[in-house]
Amino acid sequence: MQHRYLSPRLVRLAALGALAASLAACTSVSLTRAPVVDRSPQAQRPASAASAPAAAASTPEAKPAPGAENAGKPGYYTVRPGDTLLRIALDNGQNWRDVARWNGLDDPNHIEVGQTLRIQPPDQNVANANGVVTRPVALGGAKPADIGAKPSTPASGAAGAAGAASGAASGAATPVAAAPPRPPRDGGDDEPNFAWPATGPLLAAFDDQRSKGLDIGGKKGDPVYASADGRVVYAGANLRGYGNLVIIKHNASYLTVYAHNDVLLVKEDEGVRRGQKIAEMGNTDSEQVELHFEVRKQGKPVDPAKLLPAR
Repeated sequence: MQHRYLSPRLVRLAALGALAASLAACTSVSLTRAPVVDRSPQAQRPASAASAPAAAASTPEAKPAPGAENAGKPGYYTVRPGDTLLRIALDNGQNWRDVARWNGLDDPNHIEVGQTLRIQPPDQNVANANGVVTRPVALGGAKPADIGAKPSTPASGAAGAAGAASGAASGAATPVAAAPPRPPRDGGDDEPNFAWPATGPLLAAFDDQRSKGLDIGGKKGDPVYASADGRVVYAGANLRGYGNLVIIKHNASYLTVYAHNDVLLVKEDEGVRRGQKIAEMGNTDSEQVELHFEVRKQGKPVDPAKLLPAR
């Protein structure tokens, strides 16, 4: 038959064609690495059983909040929701700048819930192994009250304030210790000689549960005076409910608060004298023109009327 046998040339061509087809099929495979299939015994378990231990192992441990090692110690405060550094400082009778410095806060606007902050000067608060706070005291002198320590009961605090007020009214001399204690860094913790910060009528008396101070009436623009010598530790409007606010620190124990002002006439870190005009009365964050005036001892509001002279 004519086509029974193929010529050697045709055989070679057929072989080359088959090789080309094989190479063409190979070029369709991906050049990326194939996924590795885990064939370990753990991988053969049901998905729920295999993934649970892995998830537990991969979950990072909760990072403790800054200062957590000091939580509960005297002289420290643990931040709660809604707190601000200014509010913490006010409630503990401190300058917010000092609190920021004691805690190394680069950004005082950034504090975390659960973070524990130092709220007493480092050299005025030493806790021993039993948690008892001690402070160095000069021989022969009375021990000054700890700044930020647990306040006395309202009854004893009111009695002490009333006694101080009656002594001032009668003009009785105050006994002086033979060797007074070393004064705190802020210049002592004796009760300042307070004066009325405004001349308007008294609109609301002290209420420890609500106003925490006195509300004094007047007209917009009426002068507001520093109640005692001191240094301005805050002048601004960043404390909710207080409007344009001035806070003056008088010594290690006492500071005064002047709220709802229209215009502030002093700046932070400025020294002021008793009777100096520091603001003009207004109604910022208030429904009426008034001065809200607070006196705080170691951060705790006390009744200013018991510390001010009779009108």
